[in-house]
Amino acid sequence: MAEKSKFTEEEMNKIKGFQRSYIDIQQSLGQLFIARIRLEQQLSSLDDGENELKNKFVEIQKGEREFIEKITEKYGDGTLDPETGTFISNKSE
Repeated sequence: MAEKSKFTEEEMNKIKGFQRSYIDIQQSLGQLFIARIRLEQQLSSLDDGENELKNKFVEIQKGEREFIEKITEKYGDGTLDPETGTFISNKSE
């Protein structure tokens, strides 16, 4: 028959301490994992916003180029004073 021994209270407390530590670590890892998921979601949202703004920037550049081409056809080369709306042609008369 196998011999039975009883752990001391100190040994049992030590075992319970290890168990609590493992549970605490598991909970902390779970919290970190959830925090990582949330950060990845935020990063994805930031990436989406960045891409949207880049696309808008490209569209504005395209619109500006088209506008400049039309204005150049209408008025020729020159300089615009944006404060007064006055256009000064580069043509020598």
